[in-house]
Amino acid sequence: MKRLFMLVLAIPLFAAVAAGAQNPAEPAGGNLPGLGEIMTLQQLRHIKLWFAGRAGNWALADYEMGELNEGFEDVNKLLGGDTVDKMVGDPIKALQKAIEDKNRTAFTAAYDKLSAGCNNCHRTLDHAFIVIQRPALLPYSDQVFEPQKQ
Repeated sequence: MKRLFMLVLAIPLFAAVAAGAQNPAEPAGGNLPGLGEIMTLQQLRHIKLWFAGRAGNWALADYEMGELNEGFEDVNKLLGGDTVDKMVGDPIKALQKAIEDKNRTAFTAAYDKLSAGCNNCHRTLDHAFIVIQRPALLPYSDQVFEPQKQ
């Protein structure tokens, strides 16, 4: 149990250190963190989104979609143009619809398309060594992902 706890603590720390070692972009106007830091948060949101949708916690999934969208807006500011929309715009729309419809089958398909779009973007930006997939392990052992009664 102690090893699992240490692993859970180490994953975000390792991700943050690894992200800082990537080629971070300069913040626009000094207000944004670097690209590596933003993408580390995006990856964590992507993980939480998966577990929320898998548990049928549509309120949490909707919240994480909002957070992902904010992060992608920051990525577009750093990269300029509409890179994110070209790569993941359609899967994001499909995910939002699946969440609104509370449709797990559509959610899973759209989530996989989002991951593929992320990987296409990484290849386009010469970061093909970063490959995203469905998470197999939940790094948030302190959060309940099943929907709660209000």
